[in-house]
Amino acid sequence: MKCLSMLLGLVLALFSAVTFAQAIDINTATAEQLDKGLAGIGPTKAAAIVKYREENGPFKSVDDLANVPGIKGKTLDKIRPMVSVGETAAPAAKTPSVPAKPTMPGTSSMPSMPAKPTMPGTPTMPGTPAMPAKPALPPVKPPAQ
Repeated sequence: MKCLSMLLGLVLALFSAVTFAQAIDINTATAEQLDKGLAGIGPTKAAAIVKYREENGPFKSVDDLANVPGIKGKTLDKIRPMVSVGETAAPAAKTPSVPAKPTMPGTSSMPSMPAKPTMPGTPTMPGTPAMPAKPALPPVKPPAQ
């Protein structure tokens, strides 16, 4: 029983670690977020990343971090799984979108009504019930003499 509890606790701990481990977007993160969220990046390197981003625009890929002073080979390899480049990294030229042409609704699937409603027939009144026949009387035998 104790082993089962420990196993359940371990599984829950792994799931929570996977859930909370999200990549940090290097194009939107502050220096403080980079400092606290990336192993091997201190306040100086975090500030250098933010400064480089402000001067040169958003990062196009994670490999662009190699252009930041103080971040080279091993440091880049160490933080690569922990960072991502958000949607602002590659601003695509947006073409104005044309709204889709509205479509006409289809015909209704309601059943058609009859041309003339049918009238119920006149109710018939029940006739007078037949009177039961009078029971026949047994024949009378003359008295014996």
